[in-house]
Amino acid sequence: MRLVTFQENESERLGVLVGESVVDLSKAAPDLPRSLVTLINAGQDGFVGAERAAKSAPAAARIPLARVQFLPPVTQPGKIICLGLNYVDHATEGGHAKPSYPSFFMRVATSLTGHGKAIMRPQCSTQLDYEAELAVVIGRTARHVRESNALGCVAGYSCFNDGSIRDYQRKTGQWTIGKNFDGTGGFGPWMVTPDELPAGAAGLSIQSRLNGQVMQNANTRDMLFPVAETIVLLTECLTLEPGDVIVMGTPAGVGHARKPPVWMKHGDTVEIEIEGIGVLSNPIRDESPAA
Repeated sequence: MRLVTFQENESERLGVLVGESVVDLSKAAPDLPRSLVTLINAGQDGFVGAERAAKSAPAAARIPLARVQFLPPVTQPGKIICLGLNYVDHATEGGHAKPSYPSFFMRVATSLTGHGKAIMRPQCSTQLDYEAELAVVIGRTARHVRESNALGCVAGYSCFNDGSIRDYQRKTGQWTIGKNFDGTGGFGPWMVTPDELPAGAAGLSIQSRLNGQVMQNANTRDMLFPVAETIVLLTECLTLEPGDVIVMGTPAGVGHARKPPVWMKHGDTVEIEIEGIGVLSNPIRDESPAA
């Protein structure tokens, strides 16, 4: 099942993708939760109810896909935990040794933007870079998880573009500031439940395309720290909660490693495609000058 968070009449709605339309669950099943996180918290009964409602939804509850105003699948994650250097070829192109432990860093919710919405190039920099990544949405509270049951903590998977302001990323020894500019993290277009994908979303092709040109082309099997292992490592130190998001790192081919570097600019379109999940597409827009 593909669950869509979208905006309708200035309110956040939850829907299910069915063919070329999205079923608005607030109309098809008003008793169901109204957000992805509350649906996750409802457990398996919530997912079964959503799937049943989508199959029997009347025409009045269906919105043509072209008219859907997408929001990030989770609009206000409690935590957004990202991995750096999780593909050895990306570590190499950046001049880093193969890591023995993930380079974890955090994003904030104000850095997110949905499918079809603009990724913003800030006023203070031209060094806006793309990063194709797999996103993992957590489905239950988890602490001290074993690898054998780690994937049971996953509610679903999505596409992510870890848009990075490279000169700001390198102003300090920590990457946080360059990874948290407003509207730089594309997330979507929907969350795909694990039953539709291989275990741990392994073995899926992953690409980024800039104005139709392939920039990154890899496979999720090449991650140094796969999904299950990453969940184990994180829950050694912190509690994962429903709706938390883990962003699993990017392969080689990013703009800053190219000669000359390739930066995204106003008017560009960037796409992230992950096999079995879909295509996340965002136009690039310059941030408006301050009033």
